[in-house]
Amino acid sequence: MKEIMEFLTDLSQHNDREWFADNRARYETARESFQAFTESLIRSISSYDSSVAGLEAKSCTYRIHRDLRFTTDKRPYKIHMGCYICPGGKKSGYSGYYFQVGPRVESLPDSGNFLAVGDYCCSPAVLKVLREDIESCGDAFPQALAEAHKAGFYLEPSFATKRMPKGFSENTPNASLLRYKVYCLMRQIPDEELFMPRLVERVAEQCRHAMPFLDFVNRAIAFVQHPDTENGM
Repeated sequence: MKEIMEFLTDLSQHNDREWFADNRARYETARESFQAFTESLIRSISSYDSSVAGLEAKSCTYRIHRDLRFTTDKRPYKIHMGCYICPGGKKSGYSGYYFQVGPRVESLPDSGNFLAVGDYCCSPAVLKVLREDIESCGDAFPQALAEAHKAGFYLEPSFATKRMPKGFSENTPNASLLRYKVYCLMRQIPDEELFMPRLVERVAEQCRHAMPFLDFVNRAIAFVQHPDTENGM
């Protein structure tokens, strides 16, 4: 992982096509290392979450090139590498486990090393079903959050709205948990932790603690995507 971080740090300081061409071999080495890491992480997570068993790294990882069509920021390359391990792969619409490595840049809020579990952009239909599940589940969702907290995950406070969503009451069960517009757990990863031995095993164990939370989110997605199927997934 150190070699990957060194390449991405240098890329963040020389984000242009000429430098990238001159350092293409370094990129290929870093990319292959990250693909191997992703394959190992998939196998480790699938030991307890069978919904991601059999996935390949290519269905969970992303291109280094940025989409420049709709942005004024014309830097050609991402300065991070990430993998999104979810049922059916990154294009399935389901939520999953996202691991990212890259240098932290203050002007880029989504930069740095972190682990995220859940959905960063739920549709209104999924949000409605998910909130109804949280409202009616008793202690199950708070317990899922408590389990995730054991591994250092948190719900970002800025993801919550000031007002209660339409159709829900302040007096309803788990009212404070219904305000979120993004149901995604976050866990920052310091560089020193990133470079410690057995990274795959440690990340997989952290994800295991977040699996009950993820099940809530994916159950709502499955209900919306496959309303005529009992379990959806």
